[in-house]
Amino acid sequence: MAKLQGKVAFVTGAGQGVGQGIAFALAGEGAAVVVTGRTLAKVEATAAEIVRRGGKALALACEVKDAASLSDAVKRTVEEFGGLNILVNNAQEVPLGALNGVTEEAFAAGWESGPLATFRLMKLCYPHLKGDGCIINLGSPAAKRWDMSGYGAYSAVKEAIRSLSRAAAGEWGKDGIRTNVILPLANSPAMDWWTRERPEESAAFIDTVPTKRVGDCEQDIGRFVVALCTEDSRYVNGQSIALDGGQAFLG
Repeated sequence: MAKLQGKVAFVTGAGQGVGQGIAFALAGEGAAVVVTGRTLAKVEATAAEIVRRGGKALALACEVKDAASLSDAVKRTVEEFGGLNILVNNAQEVPLGALNGVTEEAFAAGWESGPLATFRLMKLCYPHLKGDGCIINLGSPAAKRWDMSGYGAYSAVKEAIRSLSRAAAGEWGKDGIRTNVILPLANSPAMDWWTRERPEESAAFIDTVPTKRVGDCEQDIGRFVVALCTEDSRYVNGQSIALDGGQAFLG
């Protein structure tokens, strides 16, 4: 029997990259997956692929920076599938650059799409997750770089997500909700951009990865998320786990 049969998962930013890989993996283990993103065509393509593989999916256009859009998406999820068991907060606008180069607008967008959207969705989903819920929030190994030059604003919003996650783990564990953070290094569109725009920097970084490769969005990242959402991980709560081939040191 599939490990997540009968579960309902809600994944943000599922039109491509890591979010899409997670959606594929969850559906592959039997979960009905609500794939959300700003661009309806992209999430529809993700949902269509899930259905082609024999799974269940619902595609919803959702702007994570808009509270009403988030509320409507959660409402439609529960109406369609009768509940909600897994929340994956993946969507994130990325405010990269030196501090003097990052605009307030870009930083605000990073905040609104990251920690604020995560905060809102966790609270919206809380009543439905009680009993056997699992929240997976996304941090970034960039926040563990010894030299934060060019990554300060991005790391700040990602670290805020980790703080919210620790609070949720402590406050909601008694309600049967586990909250964990993954910090992935994966072949995402963001990684493609980095290797194209900053080839020397990205190549030097990848050379520091002990496994000498970048993770696959579905097989490396998505499959681990599946493991976190099963009964095999029922005692894992409040943890930040780097999925990066051993590059980051979280200690």
